[in-house]
Amino acid sequence: MKETDPIEESRRYVKNARKTLRENANLDVEQNRYRDEKYVKAAGNYLWGGVLIALDAVFHVKKDQHDRVDINDYRHAVGKRDKKLLGAVNDGYDVIHLYMTYDGGLSKKLCDSGFRIANEIIDKCAIMLGETPAPAA
Repeated sequence: MKETDPIEESRRYVKNARKTLRENANLDVEQNRYRDEKYVKAAGNYLWGGVLIALDAVFHVKKDQHDRVDINDYRHAVGKRDKKLLGAVNDGYDVIHLYMTYDGGLSKKLCDSGFRIANEIIDKCAIMLGETPAPAA
């Protein structure tokens, strides 16, 4: 089995999340809100998964595939190394994991914020791994 670069894989998750919203969530342009929370939840799940892949690549919080890791494990590991990144992780947890994934929040503005936060976290992890961050979109 070919081993993939975790940052590349994280970015693939972000692309899948964007595609899910664009193609399925049915944006109401007038209200700047999505109409189908099912696809917002799915996109949030992709997005948060991508963030966790990047964080795991740098901080090695997840010891094996059977460990159930809590957000506080990530907060502790990140906080010991980078307080600014910790703020982004906290924001990402609130916006991506809670608002998008659990609540299925329909505000496009908040969902866009989730994408911005995810990309910020992934880019910071890429730098920590000695890789180049993605070009600004």
